[in-house]
Order: sequence, then C-alpha cells, then structure tokens
Amino acid sequence: MKTLFIGGIKSGKSALAEKYILEYSSTPIYLATTEILDDEMRIRVDAHIKQRAYKFETIEEARYLLTTLELLSNAVLVECITMWLNNLIYYGVSDKVILAELETIMNLDKDMVFVLNDVGSGVIPDNALARHFVDLSGKASQIIASKCDEVYHVIAGIQRRIK
Repeated sequence: MKTLFIGGIKSGKSALAEKYILEYSSTPIYLATTEILDDEMRIRVDAHIKQRAYKFETIEEARYLLTTLELLSNAVLVECITMWLNNLIYYGVSDKVILAELETIMNLDKDMVFVLNDVGSGVIPDNALARHFVDLSGKASQIIASKCDEVYHVIAGIQRRIK
C-alpha cells in the first residue's frame, strides 16, 4: 500500500496521514525529513512531535531517504517529501538524481504513506530558486501520485480521495 496526502501548508494533511497509517499498522515508523535550522522550525517540529504523541517510532533523516527506507520493515509515514526536496536542493543535489531516487523509492515493496505540500496552486514565483522548487515539487508529486494506490487532497482538515 502506497498513499499520498497532498495539500497546502497547515491544511491538516499530516494529522490525517498519521491517523490513516495507524489504521493499517500498530507499529508504524515516522520518518521525519526536516532539518531544524532555526527556533521557528523547532516550534513547528515540536508541535508535530506532540501531535503524534508516542504512537510512532521516529527516525530523523533529512537527506538519505532511499537508504533509510530500504532498511525498514514496518509501515512508514514519510513526513514530508517537501522538506526532503528542499534539503536536497540546498545541498546541491541535481533534479535528475532526486527524481531517480524518488522513482526507486516508489518501486520499493513496502507500505508507505507520503505527505507533500501542494505548492503548485499559487502564482508563479518571482525568483529562480522558488520557481525551481515549485517545478521539482510538481514533478515529484506526479511521480508519487502515479505510483500510489490512493491519493488524498486535503483542504481545511478535510480529505478528499482523488485516486
């Protein structure tokens, strides 16, 4: 089973993805991809930790998603692909390498739930880096959605199955 929860920032997608995976696994793994670079990010991460309580085993991995996923046997919630893409862009990883790794991840034979921000519903950004990020995220979302059994779009805490 592969599932994607996609929606805007603060849409409720993370909480819904957590609830979803807990219905399928009593011992899911929460694979956190966010690097904490400032106090504001620490506050956001702490809120996510509090939200999921102690229902998950948490593994933090900001860059090496494929390597980490290959080692895991339980169902995995990847939270979130958006931050993983951000990290890889920051570290200078090429789009070609990122998308190839994502294709390989999607072909793994394991239960995975992905969370991804929908960044393509706004205006075209006014700077090259932001446009690059939006383009890469759009390509990544298409790869993930095409390989997932189920895709949910989340708005205002409400999920709608679109696949």
